[in-house]
Amino acid sequence: MKRAAAKHSRWQDHYTRRAKKDRFPARSVYKLKEIQQRYKLIKKGDKVLDLGCAPGSWLLYAATQTGNKGLVVGIDLKPVSVKVPSYVRIYTGDILSMDDELFRIVGKNFNVILSDMAPATTGSRHTDSARSFNLCQAALSIAQTRLITGGSFVCKIFQGEDFKEFSNSVKILFNRYKIFKPQSSRKASKEIYIIGLGKR
Repeated sequence: MKRAAAKHSRWQDHYTRRAKKDRFPARSVYKLKEIQQRYKLIKKGDKVLDLGCAPGSWLLYAATQTGNKGLVVGIDLKPVSVKVPSYVRIYTGDILSMDDELFRIVGKNFNVILSDMAPATTGSRHTDSARSFNLCQAALSIAQTRLITGGSFVCKIFQGEDFKEFSNSVKILFNRYKIFKPQSSRKASKEIYIIGLGKR
């Protein structure tokens, strides 16, 4: 049993070590990389909005995909200190209560909107999934008004009672939708990604 636990720990640490080697602030970058490799959502010159962007791994990876002709905008409650290219902009704000000024600064007409947001967990599966659902609803609401027709949406959600309701909402807004669990997600994690393709 101890050998199995040690093996599991090594598997989880593999991505952490790799992120450090690749100069990304967190292992979560490989989740977006898997999504991008499969669905090719971000293209050169695209405008990308990253909701809940701290500590900055998704920002940095998205920037490698847009290139310097694109624009990557990130928003998070926490200040992000990672060094980013000149075509990446970062703002501090609350996704759940964005004011008109922040919306104006952030802009619109994004090709891709990303959300890797997760709530502060309590240990209660019901509470955590409900909080995750609230964040996802906020992200989808922003996608409705800030995403171009034909644009794409990636959103992390904790599986729970509200999962089907949220996936149905994505189905309505997009021509196609996918459910994806990256290999780099921790095995015990309840997180899963819903991907909307071709905003109506």
